[in-house]
Amino acid sequence: MSDYGTRLLSKGMQGADVEELQIRLAGFRGTLPDGEFGPGTELQVTKFQIDVMGKGAASGIADSSTFKAIDVFADKFPFDFSQLKCSCGKCDGFGQGKFRGKYLGNQKTEAFHLYEYPGIHRMLLWAVRAAYFYMPEHRFSFSSGYRCSVDNQKHRRNTTNHCGKAVDLDVALKRGETKQDDASKCREIRGRLVELSNAQIGWTARNRKSLEPDNIAPTWVHYDVRSYDEKYLADQYFCKDLDALNARVPILF
Repeated sequence: MSDYGTRLLSKGMQGADVEELQIRLAGFRGTLPDGEFGPGTELQVTKFQIDVMGKGAASGIADSSTFKAIDVFADKFPFDFSQLKCSCGKCDGFGQGKFRGKYLGNQKTEAFHLYEYPGIHRMLLWAVRAAYFYMPEHRFSFSSGYRCSVDNQKHRRNTTNHCGKAVDLDVALKRGETKQDDASKCREIRGRLVELSNAQIGWTARNRKSLEPDNIAPTWVHYDVRSYDEKYLADQYFCKDLDALNARVPILF
C-alpha cells in the first residue's frame, strides 16, 4: 500500500493502493482485496460517498476528499484492542503463529485450519466499523476476539475461526429487555449486514464475509472471513493494534 493516498483511483485502475481502498471500504457492500478497481469497488466507493459523505450525486471515483473522509470515518470508530486479545496468558494476545497448514481431522478447509494468524483480519474490523456506522441505535462491544490454541484447549473448544478470522459482537440491552429482545436485535443486525455489507448467513459462498445463523449464535453476532480463499488470508492482512489497522498515511494529491 506504499502508494495509497498518492493518486485518484477510478474504475479500470489497479495496484496496491486499490487493494488498500478495498480493505478500508469492506463494510460498504464490499469486495475482495484483489487490487482491481472493477464494478464492485466502484460500488463500494459510491456507497461510502452517499452514505458517509452525504453526496447526492456520487462519482464512484476515490478522489482526495474521499480518502480524507475514510480517515475521519476511522477516527469516529476506534477499537480497544485489549478487548480483542486472547486471554490465555501464554501468547502475546494474538497466538504464536503455530500450526500453519495443519488441520483438525481430515478436512483440509479453512473452517478446520489450526493456524494461529498474526492478529485479526483488517477487512473484518473495517467491516465492523461500517456496522457501527449504519446501526447507531445499538451499543456494540466485542464479546470475543482472538482465541488461540492454548485458550481453546483450556475451554475444551475445537473451533478455529477465532484464531484471527472472527469476532463476536454483543449488543447492549436496555432496561427491561429480555433474551428474546436480544435474539431479535441480533437477527435484525445480521439481516442488515447481508444487505449493506455483502455478507452471507452461513458459509455457502466463497469469498464472502460470513455470519453465524441464529441457531448457532442466538444472542450475539458472529462475523468472520473464513470463507475467503487462502490468498486473501495472507499474513499481511492481519493486525494486532489500532495503528496497524488504520495504516494511516498522508493524502498527497
